[in-house]
Amino acid sequence: MKPDVASYLPKGTKTEIPQKLLKAAALIAYHQPMPQSRLVELLGQKAYDYVRELAQLGMVDRRKDGNTRRLSTTRRFSEIFGCPYTDRKKVKQWFREQVKTTGLFDGMEDAAVLKEETEIDGLIQSTLPLGEEE
Repeated sequence: MKPDVASYLPKGTKTEIPQKLLKAAALIAYHQPMPQSRLVELLGQKAYDYVRELAQLGMVDRRKDGNTRRLSTTRRFSEIFGCPYTDRKKVKQWFREQVKTTGLFDGMEDAAVLKEETEIDGLIQSTLPLGEEE
């Protein structure tokens, strides 16, 4: 059984956010700025709907970045989750601390969910031979 994300949030958190959006919001906060395409890899095609709903709630900023969108949290996200910061880097750092102390992603340390975009196997740089003739 998956843990209920809402049970890990600070007690003062306003819970007007639909449960289905919490995982997407948590991943965006953890990895921001995050390519939308990466969120789709983690959550499937429903991620597009989640991002649209989070943007409508004013919690996520989505900026065009090539063929994808770059996702990051907004001031409203900070207010809803009780984060004392609005600067994106500080929000990310704060949220990662919350994840550690609450155990939200416990047991998922090896999961792709926690890996940075640059750590993911299969990037073209990691699959090209380094100057060796075949």
